[in-house]
Amino acid sequence: MPVSPLTTRQFNRACHAAAHMAGIDKRVSPHTLRHNFATHLLEQNIDIIVIQVLLGHAKLDTTALYTRLATKTIREIMSLRDHIMGKLKEAEPPA
Repeated sequence: MPVSPLTTRQFNRACHAAAHMAGIDKRVSPHTLRHNFATHLLEQNIDIIVIQVLLGHAKLDTTALYTRLATKTIREIMSLRDHIMGKLKEAEPPA
């Protein structure tokens, strides 16, 4: 038995229903889900070319926009840098 694809309206309603069931009070849309999907993949260090293919982007530049939004990864890198800088300061002889 063939399955009919969802209409845009049906998909939008499904997103809103899922958000409601998950207790998410923020505004949710299919674009929000797509955006979060890409951002979470980046935060898991998935190669940006793989993300480009999954999102169906023709140009890598379009996918690269998500790199600006992967704040968790940026915070972790900054935290690691701060940790390394602290270790270097500890290793310095007193003046």
